[in-house]
Amino acid sequence: MGIFDSIKGEAKRNFIARADEAKGEIIYKYPEKNIRMLTQLTVDADEIALFVKDGKVEGKLGPGRHTLDSKNIPFLSRLLESFTGGNMFMTEVFFVSTREHPGVKFGGPIGDVRDPETGLGIGTMVYGDFSIRVTEPEKLVVGLVGMGRASNDDFLGWFKSQVLKVIKDRIAELLVKKRWPLLDVTSGAYTEEIETEVIAGVKPHVDTYGLTVVRLGNFHVSIKEEDEATLKKFSKDAAYSRMAGGFQQYAQGQAMLGASEGMAKGGGGGSDGALSGMGMGMGMGMAQMFMNNQNQQRQAPPPAAEAAPPADTRSPAQRLKEIKELLDAGVLSEEEYKAKRAELMKLL
Repeated sequence: MGIFDSIKGEAKRNFIARADEAKGEIIYKYPEKNIRMLTQLTVDADEIALFVKDGKVEGKLGPGRHTLDSKNIPFLSRLLESFTGGNMFMTEVFFVSTREHPGVKFGGPIGDVRDPETGLGIGTMVYGDFSIRVTEPEKLVVGLVGMGRASNDDFLGWFKSQVLKVIKDRIAELLVKKRWPLLDVTSGAYTEEIETEVIAGVKPHVDTYGLTVVRLGNFHVSIKEEDEATLKKFSKDAAYSRMAGGFQQYAQGQAMLGASEGMAKGGGGGSDGALSGMGMGMGMGMAQMFMNNQNQQRQAPPPAAEAAPPADTRSPAQRLKEIKELLDAGVLSEEEYKAKRAELMKLL
């Protein structure tokens, strides 16, 4: 059995090609450095074979079957070792795929990103996949050999880190410059814009390695569920305060509703309905008193030392449009939207 294994191993050394288990890899390094004269080299249609010595590409061969003979392939003469009697090439052989490789998955934390709408710092994650293509195999191999990353796994690990770094920087920059609400970003509203920015941003980092990111796929920025709930709550409060004329007025209104709900829940037994009605009635009465006071303050002439507050010049139709946008954004619930819409319809 040992003899047959030896013969089989010797036969394999006379033929060089990409290993079957490495057919899907972008870069494959042949494990042997000592290559015999007249060895048969097979290069697939979508790849190129590079011969590297001392960190320098000495030559390359395209698709097809080649007999490694320095008489027919001149650059091989630079790889011959004299102590072997001119029968052995000393070289590293790299097979580099030149087709587009889709579905390369990546993901990781972006870190805390400040939401422009609420001012909160929220921890964000990103995941998805991208497609990659080698445009200049020589640059890739020389660059990777110089970094000591000759294997496909090492190469992909390095490349994913470059993509993630650019995504992190670009998203943080876009949120600041364009003031995109983080909830809109996580909903996918700006996926195309982010993809364009990321592809443009990663280009200078990988051009020197002869690489290009063709496109992103299944790209998604995410945050924790509890952080999403917090952002929605803050966004809802901010929207209501704008509609109420300011945060203080909104907070007073919320306090009144809370008082009415507390009184509604204070009774027991058969008096629940009556107490509920009393509580809601008192709450509504308090709310009405608050509104009357606000109207009186608006109608009374302002003191000489103070400037009159700006009047709300929005038409009912414009306000209807605004609350519809709040509904579409998830800030208002369906019930809240219907109630507010009914109020505004009376003003038309």
